[in-house]
Amino acid sequence: MDGILYLTDKNNKKRFVQIDIDKYGGEYLEDLIDGLIADSRKDEESIPFNEAMEKLKKAGKLDE
Repeated sequence: MDGILYLTDKNNKKRFVQIDIDKYGGEYLEDLIDGLIADSRKDEESIPFNEAMEKLKKAGKLDE
């Protein structure tokens, strides 16, 4: 794929990827990183939206 380079280990197994920022930077790269962050947090405990909003309001992070 143009602008994507896979780096391999000594056994020719794909280990890393280099992405051309000029070609795929901005929105594409942000979406990729957002997806990786979301995937890394998928097993974290969640709380209901209303509870999160109340905590933010009490902490002064949101207007009442």
